[in-house]
Amino acid sequence: MNPTLDTIFRRRSVRKYTDQPVEPEKLDLLLKAAMAAPSAMNCKPWEFVVVTDPEKLAQFRKRLIFGNRNAPAAIVVCGNPSLSSNPVARLFWVQDCSLAGENILIAAAGLGLGTVWVGVHPVAEFVRVVREVAELPKRVTPLGLIYVGYPAEEKPARTQYDAGRVHMETYGKKKAS
Repeated sequence: MNPTLDTIFRRRSVRKYTDQPVEPEKLDLLLKAAMAAPSAMNCKPWEFVVVTDPEKLAQFRKRLIFGNRNAPAAIVVCGNPSLSSNPVARLFWVQDCSLAGENILIAAAGLGLGTVWVGVHPVAEFVRVVREVAELPKRVTPLGLIYVGYPAEEKPARTQYDAGRVHMETYGKKKAS
């Protein structure tokens, strides 16, 4: 199989991690992958907070309903639309930061790391918690939290391809068999 597709299919949500810390060099590679993502008009509205402090991670686990994961690191994917001088580009911060987050997830799979995405925005309470723990300024909105670590569980590669959701040329027109 194609190595890129193999990595994409191996990327799975990991919810159990070993105690092994993630090397700073690997965290840097994940951030480089994130910032290689495309963005509307190349405005790059993203910022990231890398969290490895056990007390801060414990706060995420305790205070986020879907955040109870034992990973040794987390990356908060944040949007800062004010980084763009183009008012139209600012409208796409969610899409742009989502693409950066997906790059982190895929790159982590390629590095033998496990990840799970915890959605934050647009739930006001989740945004408030992450903003407090990561000490984010008001102009920066946490989109999601990605736990990162060495997986303590193994999941088979997969695709969730569903031909029934594919339309050809116009909605409702299915691919010929």
